[in-house]
Amino acid sequence: MKIAMWSGPRNLSTAMMYSFAARDDFSVMDEPFYAAYLTASGADHPMRAEILASQENDPLRVADICAAPVQTPHLYMKHMPHHMLDGFPLDWAQDCVNVHLIRHPARVIASYAAKREAPTLDDIGFVQQLRLYEALGGIVIDSTDIRARPEHMLRSLCDAIDLPFDPAMLHWPKGPRAEDGVWAAHWYGAVHQSTGFARAEGDLPELEPDLRRLSDEAMPHYEMLYSVKLG
Repeated sequence: MKIAMWSGPRNLSTAMMYSFAARDDFSVMDEPFYAAYLTASGADHPMRAEILASQENDPLRVADICAAPVQTPHLYMKHMPHHMLDGFPLDWAQDCVNVHLIRHPARVIASYAAKREAPTLDDIGFVQQLRLYEALGGIVIDSTDIRARPEHMLRSLCDAIDLPFDPAMLHWPKGPRAEDGVWAAHWYGAVHQSTGFARAEGDLPELEPDLRRLSDEAMPHYEMLYSVKLG
């Protein structure tokens, strides 16, 4: 089985990658299209030069990597929807179990803005994620539900994709993983201090007016996916 986990930034996506990596039957891949996205878009992201030097920059070759056989029984691929620019190949994903990890826009934006100033709708991936869901189908799961009931939601996800649940998914060793992208130094501080999923989330954060407008733009796309999520 190959799982393509589609998630915008600050969505519990790294913790989910660590969860699957804790299983003996999975290998994991961290955002393989990131350098190709930066090359094609020209986007100025933290650690841009290091990312470009660390990964394949050609999206066609990245697609071949994603489609290639793996040595482990299963592969978990962490992907960002906004990395899949127009013209990037997507046929490799047709043979994957596609899962869409979502989170309320206000939570995403508050967390993202703490790491990178002035985020845009393109940066946070909600529009692109809905398009991918419409193109590929698959399972939708909300990160807030996972944090509130980790074992229940992971069991539900495993049932939905016909994969036996493994209790090892609930815990992992503190610190980085060898599979982390080079950008982990900027983005992964919290998960590197963790040994499992964080506690349930509290009230929605208060946003400054410009960020609140961005959240309002993203909400219709989030709500469409939320309406079909796993319970």
